[in-house]
Amino acid sequence: MTHQRIRTYNRYRDKGEGPDIGFCAAVRANDTIYLRGLTGLDLDDNIVGEGDPAAQADNAMKCAKILLEEAGSRLEDIVKVTIYTTKREYREPVYQAIGKWIKGVHPASTGLIVDGLGRPEFLMEIDIVAVIPQDDG
Repeated sequence: MTHQRIRTYNRYRDKGEGPDIGFCAAVRANDTIYLRGLTGLDLDDNIVGEGDPAAQADNAMKCAKILLEEAGSRLEDIVKVTIYTTKREYREPVYQAIGKWIKGVHPASTGLIVDGLGRPEFLMEIDIVAVIPQDDG
C-alpha cells in the first residue's frame, strides 16, 4: 500500500450535522507525510489557547510532532510549512512558537494573513509536509 491514512474521522457525521465527508489527520504517501491544517484544536478536538495565537501555534506543533511520529517521521523531516494567521500582529508570536519546535530544520515557508479560518476561535493554522529521508544503507 502506498498510502497510509492516519487518524481518520468524519467530524460532521459524528456530530450529526453537515456533509458526510471523511478526512484524516495525516496521510503517508510513500515517504512523504501530509498533515491536516493544525490549529488550536488538540487531537481530541478540544480548543487550546483560546485568544492566544502563540499558545495555539504551540499546540499545533505538539500535534504535528505526534502525527509525524505516528506516520514514521519526525519534526526534523519537515520540508514545507504554510502558516496562516488572522491578524498581522499574530505573525511574530506564532512564528516564535513554531520556531521553538523546528529550530535548525529550515523548511520552505509561506506565510499568509487571512480573513478567517474554519472556526472563529482559530487565530492561526499551519500546514506541514515532511519527507522521510532515504537510508543510504
